[in-house]
Amino acid sequence: MNNLKRVLFIAVGVLLLFESTSFIEGVYQHGGVGGYFEARRKASEIREALGMISAYYVNGEPAELEALTESALEGMISNLDPYSEYLNFDKLKRLDEETSQEFGGIGVQVEMRDEFLTVIAPLEGSPGDRAGLLRGDRIVGVDGESIEGLNISKSVARLKGKPGSKVVVEIERSGKEERFEVEIVRELIEVDNVRGAELLEDGIGYLRVLQFGKRTGDELEEAIDSLLAEGMQALALDLRNNPGGLLDVAVDVVEKFIPEGELIVYTKGRHAAMNEEWYSENGHEPYDFPLVVLVNPGSASASEIVAGALKDLERSKLVGEKTFGKGSVQSILPLGENTGIKLTTAKYYTPGGYVIHDNGIEPDVTIEISPEEEANLYVQRSRSGTMPLEEFVERFGFEPIKDEQLEAAKEILREALGESK
Repeated sequence: MNNLKRVLFIAVGVLLLFESTSFIEGVYQHGGVGGYFEARRKASEIREALGMISAYYVNGEPAELEALTESALEGMISNLDPYSEYLNFDKLKRLDEETSQEFGGIGVQVEMRDEFLTVIAPLEGSPGDRAGLLRGDRIVGVDGESIEGLNISKSVARLKGKPGSKVVVEIERSGKEERFEVEIVRELIEVDNVRGAELLEDGIGYLRVLQFGKRTGDELEEAIDSLLAEGMQALALDLRNNPGGLLDVAVDVVEKFIPEGELIVYTKGRHAAMNEEWYSENGHEPYDFPLVVLVNPGSASASEIVAGALKDLERSKLVGEKTFGKGSVQSILPLGENTGIKLTTAKYYTPGGYVIHDNGIEPDVTIEISPEEEANLYVQRSRSGTMPLEEFVERFGFEPIKDEQLEAAKEILREALGESK
């Protein structure tokens, strides 16, 4: 009998310990005792509502518990911000595809802005770029069906398909009264991350980083070393219309220009586990030539981390326009075996403590140009040297224009080179 009492006492003790641990963990997760009990009350209401709908709703099929639960989760999470969402099996699979270097689609980086799927930037040379899509375009329909009101995952899924297949995209563009359609042939997207490296006048080099993919760091270093061999003394690094990419690659790029041990970026969330810091860990001498970074509203995410770090550490001046303002951390949190939540859990901060998200990075020198001028400058950079001026004007319908942002960057670099001599 005494042994039985002892076993029961131990079992009760273990149960109480488990319950107290769960209670403490719940209080911590919900930010206090009040939040914990409020969350339990609301969860109980949701369970009761699901039970009532399943039992009494007149049409049986829409009231199936699995579909109801998924709809409830989708609605609850999507209302938090444009980047958080419920992930079922299909969405988890698509997310894995999107993080690879190659994918099928039209080649534009998009975000939800004011409940519209909005182009941040077309990837240079992609089908969307060749079709003339511009930064700021709203994609409102795909293949004759409206996508207004759909979340970002469902909208992007409509744009994807087999390479070689056609998709008709309906566009709403600022400055145009009516919407218009563009037919685009989908391709397997594989992008060179660094392009356009050339030595300009006065020993000034220039290159563009299109996105921060797995190969960007190596490609950037190769391009810079090649320009240095040609006599480069200063660099204009173009991050305009760079939609971002991988965080560790952005850190790697910044490391090439700053000493070891410098803070590059950090995150802050509600819980300590979300707070992280990234420092320069390069084991070699960084490049020390004068540097200017070009940015615009198409510069987002990893581009803003690079620009913000180089600005705060006084390693580079920024020229152009304020960046996009996408600087939040999305964590994938598992719910079940094949489901999860993509949840915004922290925000990125520059070394000086500036919040990137919803704010963007302000340039040191602001020079505004329109999306149409940007499109013309892109054509100009890629085509003007390949044909006579008369043929260029006849084919593209405009005379070459001056890149005022690049000209301002070159002037800053000339002054820096003059001071260093």
